[in-house]
Amino acid sequence: MNILAIECTHAALSVAVMNSGIVTELKSADWRKAAEALVPLIEEVIAESRLQLKELECIAVSSGPGSFTSLRIGMAVAKGIAYGLGIPLIAVPTMPAMAASSKVGAGLVMAVIQARKGEYYYASYIPAELFSGAWHNDIHRGSPTDITAAVHGRTIVVGRRLDELHPFFDEFGIVYEEADFFSARSLFPSAERLYRGMDTAGLGKVAPDYRQMFLPHVG
Repeated sequence: MNILAIECTHAALSVAVMNSGIVTELKSADWRKAAEALVPLIEEVIAESRLQLKELECIAVSSGPGSFTSLRIGMAVAKGIAYGLGIPLIAVPTMPAMAASSKVGAGLVMAVIQARKGEYYYASYIPAELFSGAWHNDIHRGSPTDITAAVHGRTIVVGRRLDELHPFFDEFGIVYEEADFFSARSLFPSAERLYRGMDTAGLGKVAPDYRQMFLPHVG
């Protein structure tokens, strides 16, 4: 398949193109400047992939939860490209996609994403179910204490830039894996499966998974 994937939900920005099984990916350090960096990055990765935009079969976008602003920007750009080309837009839930991209063997993998300072989204998955596409939507939001209490048995926690949680992990002997491995290319397996299953929605029905109201900074 020919797919363009976009991942800019939190703490990183990446885009990737799958051209008949060959993946080209580019990453940017300008995550907080996604509005300025995303479109040029897409243009560059398309050029490097030697694929024409009109040859794309679908767009995959990491749908959250994550940063309110980055989710909105990523989704808007993905929708614009999909609308212009008349191709499906596939929203890939961020947390199971992140968990599935980990190299965890036996046991559980818990994906953690920061919501606000001191608050996190977290969900645990069985690797075998992730790879078969048997996702669940049982995502919780809580404090570092809530997360450590939810870790049972052979669980590996994966996340990105969770510095505040490291002392808790160390105290309770929790294994943590920095999710540098999670990027736009991680969306391809899910996007292909969803595309084959025709589990795609009209552009008007695809929306970011914010899971919280946006609260503007005051003061």
